[in-house]
Amino acid sequence: MNALNDILVYMIQTLLSLYLVAMLLRFLLQLVRADFYNPISQFLVKVTNPLLLPMRKVIPGFGGLDTASLLLTVLLQLLGIAAILLLNGVGIPAVPLLLIWSVLGVISLLVNIYFFALLAMIILSWVAPGGNNPAIYLLHQITEPVMAPLRKLLPPMGGLDFSPILVFILINVIQIALRHLADGVGLHPALVLGL
Repeated sequence: MNALNDILVYMIQTLLSLYLVAMLLRFLLQLVRADFYNPISQFLVKVTNPLLLPMRKVIPGFGGLDTASLLLTVLLQLLGIAAILLLNGVGIPAVPLLLIWSVLGVISLLVNIYFFALLAMIILSWVAPGGNNPAIYLLHQITEPVMAPLRKLLPPMGGLDFSPILVFILINVIQIALRHLADGVGLHPALVLGL
């Protein structure tokens, strides 16, 4: 593979990852009923609407889930995987295998979003406790539905909240399981970035 291919693969992975993060954040914010008028929410809506609005005309929501954004995320992941494989000179596998790889990639990205959101919340609780920044507010709205059930299992001790440790353990378990699933379905080495 030459330098131009390396650059193209890097650009595709970077731009696609950023857009997929935006799409998954929009899905998560809608799932947790986050503040729609938050400037960050508005930015995500503006960035994702061009591709998402046509999908919503065809694919309705189901049970409060924005299925169109999830399906679009998997479809974009699938197209990105196909492009990366072609640039690496590898043939495109059968569609079911490509779909499995895409779903694994989206789940891995979702787990990484929670990992970094939780890490940011922990750091911000030390640096700016009780801050009123819109980003802090959205991070709280995303992480709280995951943290609240674990706080019931492990209540704060002496003013310290140990529930993030349980979430990090759960995230690591999911990441290990995803790596083994990726190995089991023969994920191409060029694609094993986030797993």
